[in-house]
Amino acid sequence: MASPSELATERSHSKPLGIRCWEYIKRAKLSYKTHQAVVLIITFFAYTTYHATRKTTSIVKSALDPQSSAAGFKFSWRITYLSSPAETQRRSWVLGDGWAPFNGSDGTALLGQLDVAFLAVYAIGMYFSGHLGDRMNLRIFLTVGMIGTGLFTSLFGVGYWANIHSFYYFLIVQMIAGLFQSSGWPSVVAVVGNWFGKKKRGLIMGIWNAHTSIGNITGSLIASTLLSYGWGWSFVVPGLLIAFMGILVCLLLPVSPESVGADRQEEEEDDAVDSPKKKKEGVTEPLLGSHTEMKENAVGFIEAWRIPGVAPFAFCLFFAKLVAYTFLYWLPYYISHTAIEGKYLSDETAGNLSTFFDVGGVLGGILAGHISDRLDARAITAATFMYCAIPALYFYRSYGHISLAMNIALMFICGMFVNGPYALITTAVSADLGTHSSLNENSKALATVTAIIDGTGSVGAAIGPLLTGYISANSWSAVFTMLMAAALVAGLLLTRLVVAEVAARISETRSQGRSQSRSQEPELNV
Repeated sequence: MASPSELATERSHSKPLGIRCWEYIKRAKLSYKTHQAVVLIITFFAYTTYHATRKTTSIVKSALDPQSSAAGFKFSWRITYLSSPAETQRRSWVLGDGWAPFNGSDGTALLGQLDVAFLAVYAIGMYFSGHLGDRMNLRIFLTVGMIGTGLFTSLFGVGYWANIHSFYYFLIVQMIAGLFQSSGWPSVVAVVGNWFGKKKRGLIMGIWNAHTSIGNITGSLIASTLLSYGWGWSFVVPGLLIAFMGILVCLLLPVSPESVGADRQEEEEDDAVDSPKKKKEGVTEPLLGSHTEMKENAVGFIEAWRIPGVAPFAFCLFFAKLVAYTFLYWLPYYISHTAIEGKYLSDETAGNLSTFFDVGGVLGGILAGHISDRLDARAITAATFMYCAIPALYFYRSYGHISLAMNIALMFICGMFVNGPYALITTAVSADLGTHSSLNENSKALATVTAIIDGTGSVGAAIGPLLTGYISANSWSAVFTMLMAAALVAGLLLTRLVVAEVAARISETRSQGRSQSRSQEPELNV
């Protein structure tokens, strides 16, 4: 058996190079809190770049297919009105006549096929990524995924300078990019879950999950700003950005306390077990032993599905993400084709306004996380938000056209109730279930569980926008009916878990009542 000094040396060499350099310059070990801060910051910006590259395609559609109504936007908050949708169709883009093969009569359909192919491969790849993530060093796995994403995002843009007009080239590049993108979410959730306990996990992850909206906005800003220099730059620059961030992940990201010899006891200062002896042991055999055991007992794909709560939350997210991604891909189009105060907004202004849905989503994610922490009831919180989304969607469709202020307010509320449970399930819930008590504290299920839940949700994310493309041609009211039905089903799928949480709260209240009664008995006898 290795000596404590050999174990400490081995663990030191497993630390990221950047952490080792930081500690060398500081001439002291980094504290547990410092490691936690590094994890939150690095994973936040890592997934921000994932979403920035993902958003690029929807912005560049307007350059590839100028006749597309869903033009990208440039973050100019000047309100522009047009008298009819026909005028929007007749506006010419200064970037030219588009890019073959997307500038033909079937250009919009081809661009839609790219979206569906990307999301389909992303969803399928998610299952495999989670399985691999629990069996590999997450730091290396995430680095490979980010650099691969950057490479194939850039290759899409290279088609501009290489004068490539083959649809299959762009299709294959998008599919491979989707495969690399699938490595991101299971990895970052698993890393954050390794470092933060359940007590405040919902609130912390709710705030941390703002990277989704910030990534969308950042990607839109970068892509639209660079369009005038050639649409290729709109892909290459975000691609280089995520690749650079991948290098920082490799240099700085500590995937777990065990991997860097951090002492978990620092997280709970008033823990009775927190003795000097325990601290000394915490950086030698126990941590290494725990790490080795988890590595040997990584949970299988089928076994992860059997963890209580995984299947209900996974299918709930299927319908929640169906609603969220329908808004992501179609909201600017819907706004530009809906008369507000009797007038139509330009595509640019419609794109600007659609960001209020993301802003509402940030608040919704934070609220859902905080409420679920306070109540210790993830299912009740998620189901309640989904049920509240139904009237919010109805009011937005029915009254959003009355005025611009009304449209913004109702859109913000929709974003809050739609993205709230979406953020909660993909973060705190996934981390909770990945460390479920049935696993005997085997956290090697974190990436697998996260991949199962978000992968299932991503199938819904692909289906929602696809169905909307067909249904909206006949009726937008039918689209909103579909979205309200999806929100209802999402809430109903959690019914059994909601009943269990309510029963647990009632039992806990009765138990506390009996305890108080017993404590008061001596006083009554006196």
